[in-house]
Amino acid sequence: MSVQDEKTSVSDGIILSDAAAAKVKALLEQEGRDDLALRVAVQPGGCSGLRYQLFFDERSLDGDVVKDFDGVKVVTDRMSAPYLGGASIDFVDTIEKQGFTIDNPNATGSCACGDSFN
Repeated sequence: MSVQDEKTSVSDGIILSDAAAAKVKALLEQEGRDDLALRVAVQPGGCSGLRYQLFFDERSLDGDVVKDFDGVKVVTDRMSAPYLGGASIDFVDTIEKQGFTIDNPNATGSCACGDSFN
């Protein structure tokens, strides 16, 4: 059973779709590493003020929020967590677009390129 199947509130943190979890698993298998987590962070930058960062990380920082989605560990630092509560991460693979998408209920606006939010 995946965490996304459970009812969650905004305060429950990030939600990773089954498609996103499968893609992360595939990328980790390509890397040959099972000690990495998907770190999701918010950093200052972009046209709207904040931008998302997704990367593999082996570090464990003080105050990290950790969730497991069918064996995929998703980590958020304590400063980014309030900005990402209830955010859904999905992986899209269509003829028009391929990549991870983030639907964040905390974002009040975004730029035209979609790379940053406020």
